[in-house]
Amino acid sequence: MNYPSRHLISLFIALCLILISGCKEKEEGLGRYGMMDENTPDYAAVAFMKSIYEDKNINRAVELSSDSMARMLKRYHTNRNVQRHIVNLRYDTVTITPQGSNRVGRNEFAENATVTLFFSGQYNDDKVEDLRTVQMIRDDGLWKVDRIDPDHFM
Repeated sequence: MNYPSRHLISLFIALCLILISGCKEKEEGLGRYGMMDENTPDYAAVAFMKSIYEDKNINRAVELSSDSMARMLKRYHTNRNVQRHIVNLRYDTVTITPQGSNRVGRNEFAENATVTLFFSGQYNDDKVEDLRTVQMIRDDGLWKVDRIDPDHFM
């Protein structure tokens, strides 16, 4: 009987492990082409809103919130309630993109920022587009959502 050598078996196992490790699902990036820098207020604002509209619960949104916003989110318990009462926008499906800004300077030294988000999606078979202004603060080096304001001109 001819048995394969140990080297062949270990090569086969190594190849299988490499193939299996490549199958992990990568988290989708944010922003245009999925390349938005994670250390920006825009990234944190979009991640916050995506968690409200796409996640099963509000846990991720609470992590991305200031203390006062986190208390407010916890009062409403569910994503649908947060959409209705805090963001004041309801969607069945939505795309959230940050509006281009003309900011001069660098965010790495700022303690607060304002991010305008454009919402485009469907609710009850109607197309709904709107803007929200998100007030961000830096807390322990991380950008957090502090307040959400409606767009007064739409």
